[in-house]
Amino acid sequence: MIKARIKPQRAVPDNSSLLVAQMMTPGVVQVPGDVSVSEAALLMQKERVPCLLVKDTDARYGIMTPSDIVRKVVAQGLEPQRVEARAIMSRPVRSVEYNRLVEDASSLMASTGVPLLIVTRDSQPVGILTAQDLVLAPKRCDTYLPATISLVTGEKTATAYEGTITQLSHVGAYVETAALLLPGTTVMLQFSLPGMAPSFSARGTIMSSYDPPSVAHSEQTPRSPGVDVQFAQFPPAEESKLRAWVLQNFAKTSDHN
Repeated sequence: MIKARIKPQRAVPDNSSLLVAQMMTPGVVQVPGDVSVSEAALLMQKERVPCLLVKDTDARYGIMTPSDIVRKVVAQGLEPQRVEARAIMSRPVRSVEYNRLVEDASSLMASTGVPLLIVTRDSQPVGILTAQDLVLAPKRCDTYLPATISLVTGEKTATAYEGTITQLSHVGAYVETAALLLPGTTVMLQFSLPGMAPSFSARGTIMSSYDPPSVAHSEQTPRSPGVDVQFAQFPPAEESKLRAWVLQNFAKTSDHN
């Protein structure tokens, strides 16, 4: 069992440098343009996603949200089972690469007036970022949680390294570790939260690594060596527990500042 320890606050990655991948909802659900609105709405509810990516043709895509259903179907007195998704989808689809700063995504939303963005990786959809994510999702809270981080190959884990989580949210963490872990590597992060059992086992992807010698000497608050981990989607119950803990501790940190 890995137990948490208390340590005085230290320099950690600035929350202002959060990446889109650390705030997005992983996964994009895609439907063909000829699916009915009623079928699409049921799928949206089942998958618990804020929108669907509608593929009308190979070159024509759109977004269908609950707002589209209300404004373009319900308010018009139409029968959702008789309306195709392509008829109410919103275009154009705005996207942002997963490794862009959250500030860049916020600026794009503001300049285009869209409430959500499709997150892409090498032009392939990998997630969704909404305006609500930017407003309601907590920034990472400063913490000090001993952890182990293991490489994942297929369905097996190997080569476990010791580390310390110094920033944590329900979608990712910054882990101080001396291990050399390259971006794109799949890992398993195991840690415990104070007062909670059992420990969390979070599968994720290394988004970036930090090596102090490679950073300009002018940086005022250098980080310790480590990696940014983006979590894969948690089971709802575990995500709720982690989100609640982060919110509570983020509030405590803010009160002390």
